[in-house]
Formats: sequence, C-alpha cells, structure tokens
Amino acid sequence: MARQIDIAACADHIERLQRPDGSIPWVEAGIWDAWNHGESVMALAIAGRGAAARKALDALFERQDEDGGWRGDLGASVPLDDANRRLVPGTPETARDTNFSGYAAVTLLRSMLALDTPAELSRYWPQLRRAINWVLSHQTRHGDIVWRAPDTGETMEALDSLRAGNASLYKALECAIQIARMLGHDDREWMQARQRLGAALRENDARFDRTGIDRRRYAMDWYYPVLAGVLPIETGRARLYARWTDFVEPGLGCRCVADEPWVTAAETAELALACMAVGKTSQATSLLADLAPLAAKDGGYWMGWQFEEGVIWPYERPSWTAGAMVLAADAIQGLSKGSTLLIRNAVPEFALKRGGAGLPASRRD
Repeated sequence: MARQIDIAACADHIERLQRPDGSIPWVEAGIWDAWNHGESVMALAIAGRGAAARKALDALFERQDEDGGWRGDLGASVPLDDANRRLVPGTPETARDTNFSGYAAVTLLRSMLALDTPAELSRYWPQLRRAINWVLSHQTRHGDIVWRAPDTGETMEALDSLRAGNASLYKALECAIQIARMLGHDDREWMQARQRLGAALRENDARFDRTGIDRRRYAMDWYYPVLAGVLPIETGRARLYARWTDFVEPGLGCRCVADEPWVTAAETAELALACMAVGKTSQATSLLADLAPLAAKDGGYWMGWQFEEGVIWPYERPSWTAGAMVLAADAIQGLSKGSTLLIRNAVPEFALKRGGAGLPASRRD
C-alpha cells in the first residue's frame, strides 16, 4: 500500500545527498541534471523540508544559463562497474536538454504548492520565463520540440524529438501557464505552443524517433502521454491496457524496457501516477506495494531489480528514485497541497470525460 512508503526516510536520503550549494546529485559520486534535481526538490517540499527545498530551488536557478536553458549530465553515458554494480560518473557527456530545462516549471509550481507559499512564485518568474521561452525556441513548425539545443553547425531538423520528453514538456507548459495566470501574465503564446505540441503527440507520431531509433520499447514512451494528460482519459486507459503485459511484471513492478528482465522503482512509481491520471487508483496502489522489497533500510529506494538474476541492479539509490516514490504516494494519498498537480490536467485542450471501461480484473482492479 502507498501508506507503507516512508516519506521521511526518503526525504532524509535526499537531504543526505544534497550538497552545501543546494544541488542534489543522482548518487554520492555525482551526476546532476535539472530534471532529476527537480524530482528531489518536489519530494523535499512534500515532506515538509522547507529549508532544504528552497535551498535546492535556489541552486537550480543559480545553475541556469543566461539564455534560459540548463546544461546537465547525461546519465545514460555514465558507465557501470559490473563487478560492484555501481555507477562511475567520471566525466559524463553533457547536453542542454529541452525537457530537463522545461521541467523547472513543474518543479517550481509543485514545490510552492506543497509548501503553501504560492506568493513566492513571483521571485522566480524572470528565470522561469526565460526557461520556457528557451524551450519553445526549439519547437519545430510541426509542433514537436527537439530534445536538445543544436551544436554549432547543426540544424534543429537534424535532431530527434523524443515522445516521452515531449509529453513531459506538455505537462511543463501546463504548469508554466498556471504560474503565468496566477501572477497575472499573458499566457497566450505558451498556450498556443502547448496546443501545437499536443497535436503533434496525438496526431503526428512520425515526428518522433525519426532518426532511426525506435524507443517504443521503453516504458516511458508508453505511459508518459497518459501521465502528462496529453490524451483524453478513455484513450489513456486504452493506451495503458494495450501494453500492460509488455511492461508490468506481476508482483514486481514496471520494466524499464519491455524486453529486459529489469523492473525499476522510478518507472513503476511514474506508471502509478499514470494510472491515477486515468482514475485507476487500485492499480496505482498495487504498483507501489510491489516495490516494498526495494526500500533500503537506511532510506531511499534501490534503482531496480534484475529478476532473472535475482539481484539489485545497479547497486545505487538515486535521489530521484526516492523523489518519484514520494510523488506517487502523495498523489494517491493527498499528503500535501497540490497533490493532484501531476495527475490532473489543469489546462485542458478538450473535455475529459470520466467513466467507461478500465483495465480488466486480471490486471489488478
């Protein structure tokens, strides 16, 4: 059950990883990016760790580039020490990722709501406006947003657009629009950009994975359009139903990749959020319950479980894994103010009707 998640222990783990400047790396050895930092900030706010959350917010915006973007480490480029199952950060590749930069809007709004200090949003408005405008400078004429800033000599059209990243940006734009409205600023350009992005995600799938890499084997590509509110509720339910058995390992959680025997805590927590977004509370609660064996004794959650070999893999407890668990528990239980932000579309493009068929009984409801 969601109530089994120790929110305080997760927050303690994140605070232990937080550095004196307020930044929160993935693990003790390093790796930092704005998106995963944001997961941890929101978890701290939900847990009532106001001082740590504000310090982390300040650190986030202090690292922002002048034009509005952020440069972050690419965790996928970090090698693994197979003998010890630990990440070896060293000098990872970096990029100015549009999704990672846009997520600052989600981080900011969710944190301020949880801390019940919406008046503080104005303090960060100039930086947020630069961030969103920088992201939208990478939107193509088709509505999709390329995944990173082009290098010198590159064109945007040569870069791919990622389905999960664009869905996350759809939620980020929702939060940015909400902040603009709360502060009395004009949101029309952002709203139009979000409508174009939503249309691309729903109607022009050829804009994604167009450079030859098929990412549909990744769980995030499956559930993120549902989690982010891109789809009407009935369509979202159908999307989850269609590939549930591809990704969900009964009693263990959600696979990160459909064809790999590896369930991960963060993807499982996010899938729980997607279930909540389409009204499937029973599935969401069961998914979190499945992760109980991955709870570490001294706080946080292990990244994942390789169930063919029967081992924790890798042997790491990322800050953002603990953050994702807190966000999912909060959405299910309503632990803090703003707990529905990640699972309700506050700026809908179309009427979302509730009711109708959900996932079948054999799939946990």
